[in-house]
Amino acid sequence: MPKQTRPQWDEYFMKVARLVSERSTCLRRKVGAVLVKDKQILATGYNGAPSGITHCEVTGCLRKELGIPSGERHEICRGLHAEQNVLLQAARHGVSARESTLYITNVPCSICAKMIINTGIKEVVFCNEYPDKMAQEFLGEAKIKLRKVNRQQILRSGV
Repeated sequence: MPKQTRPQWDEYFMKVARLVSERSTCLRRKVGAVLVKDKQILATGYNGAPSGITHCEVTGCLRKELGIPSGERHEICRGLHAEQNVLLQAARHGVSARESTLYITNVPCSICAKMIINTGIKEVVFCNEYPDKMAQEFLGEAKIKLRKVNRQQILRSGV
């Protein structure tokens, strides 16, 4: 009988984050997030318009129409980021994010980094970059571990 191979924990949770990103309604970038503690999934989130609000695929993307570069002018986007949605989902169900790890397909923006800091998350694991250096500075100053996993390994494994 051949030995069964199982994904390592980082690979497993990042695959889940990639799968969650497929629910995204954003026209520019699909992002998924998974909040984990003690190897258990606490909550998931993806980027898109809030519940009950018309999705961008119907209204169009104002940031795209105005030619606003990625990582800028978040306030005119109708969507929430995956990090915001995962934290809101956890809060809605009374689940603490304290001392947890956030697996996310992209490095957080500076707004989400501030939220991550205040929720007590201890580590952020990602596989893709995001053009917001301030976020990385905030996380570093708050002593939250920011760790990149090998994107190629995740992609090779079928995600």
